[in-house]
Amino acid sequence: MSTVAAFDPWKPSFVTDPYPSYAELRERGRVHYFERTDQWLIPRHADVSALLRDRRLGRTYRHRFTDEEFGRPAPSPAHEPFHTLNDHGLLDLEPPDHTRIRRLVSKAFTPRTVEVLAPTVRRLAEGLVDDLLAEGGGDLIAQVAEPLPVAVIAEMLGVPEADRRLLRPWSADICGMYELDPGEEVARRAVRASLEFSAYLRELIAARRAHPGEDLISALIAAHDGGDRLTEQEMVSTCVLLLNAGHEATVNSTGNGWWALFRNPEQLARLRTDPQGLLPTAIEELLRFDSPLQLFERWVLEDIEVAGVPIPRGSEVALLFGSANRDPDRFDRPEVLDLSRTDNAHLSFGAGIHYCLGAPLARIELAASFGALLRRAPGLRPVREPEWNPGFVIRGLRELLVEL
Repeated sequence: MSTVAAFDPWKPSFVTDPYPSYAELRERGRVHYFERTDQWLIPRHADVSALLRDRRLGRTYRHRFTDEEFGRPAPSPAHEPFHTLNDHGLLDLEPPDHTRIRRLVSKAFTPRTVEVLAPTVRRLAEGLVDDLLAEGGGDLIAQVAEPLPVAVIAEMLGVPEADRRLLRPWSADICGMYELDPGEEVARRAVRASLEFSAYLRELIAARRAHPGEDLISALIAAHDGGDRLTEQEMVSTCVLLLNAGHEATVNSTGNGWWALFRNPEQLARLRTDPQGLLPTAIEELLRFDSPLQLFERWVLEDIEVAGVPIPRGSEVALLFGSANRDPDRFDRPEVLDLSRTDNAHLSFGAGIHYCLGAPLARIELAASFGALLRRAPGLRPVREPEWNPGFVIRGLRELLVEL
C-alpha cells in the first residue's frame, strides 16, 4: 500500500492521458488507499479480474445489510428518483434479484435478436457516414459516434423517430452520477432526467401492453420463467440501462478508437489495407488500448485481503479497467497499439456475473461504423487535436473534428 499522488482524476491533464500514472500505480503496488473518495484503488489486471468474479464483493450491499449496518450514509431523499431507477437495473443488483432479472432479460435480448439487428445497424451506420461525406467532414462524435447507438436502441425499444432526440440528453445527465464524487448540480440533473425518462417509458410500456409489437419492450413484457415476470419498474430500469451503458460505451469506444488510430498511422494503414480481415481483432485492441470505462466500483461485503493488505467489510474498491488493460504482466508491449493482437483478455466489458449483456451489440455497432468509415472515407484525418470531456470514469472526447 502507498500514497497515490499520481492519481488525480479531476485534473484535465490526467483525464487526457492517465496511462503514465497507471504505470506508476502498478509499479508501486497492487492496492492503494485513496483518501479523497475513501476507496481502495486496484490497478493490476490479475487483481481486477479476480475481484470482478469474487462474490465477497458486490455492486450493492442492500441485499444483505442496511446502510447503518454497513457503516454508510443513506442516500439523500432528494435523489430518490435516480436511485429507484438505478437500483432496479441489472448493473446495481446482486443475486437473487440479479439472477432472476438477467434470466428474464436474456430471454428477450438473445444473441439471435442482436444478430438480426446487424443489417439495421449497418444501414444506420452507412446513412450517418453518407451525411458526413456529404458535408465534407465534421465532428465524428456528434455526427456518427453519438447518433448510431441512440438510433439502434431506439429501433430496439420502438421509440418513435420524433422522440429520439430526447434520449441522448437523458442518458448524459443520468450517467453524470457515475463519476467520482458528483456534485449536487449533477445530482439535480440526474434526478430530473430519471423522472422524465421513467415517465416516458411507462407510457411506451402501456402502449405496448395494449398493442404488442416486434420491439424489445414487447418482448420484455412477454418474457416469463415459470411464474416470474419483470415488474414495470424493472422493465423501465432495464431499458434505461440498455441506453446508458450501451450508448455511452459505444460513443467513447468510437471516438477513443479513431483518435488512437490517427495517432498510430502505420496501424491505420494496415487496417485500411485489410479492413475485413483485421477489423475483428482491431475492435478488441481498440477497446483494450483506450477503455471507454476507466473505473468500476465494488462494495466489500466480507473482509478480504489484496497483496496482504486487509480491506474490511464496508469498504469500496475502485477497479481500474484502464490500468488493467495496460498491465505488462498480462499483455505483451501493452503501450503499443497492435491491431492483430489475438491474446487480448481485456476487461472493458467487465467479467463475472456483471459481464456486459450488451457486448455483442456493441461489437456489431463498432464493426458497422468503423467498417463504413474505412470503406467510404479512406482519407479520413483529424483537423486538430481533440479535447476530452471532463469525466474520468466514463472517459471520452468532447469532439473529434475530421476532414476527408
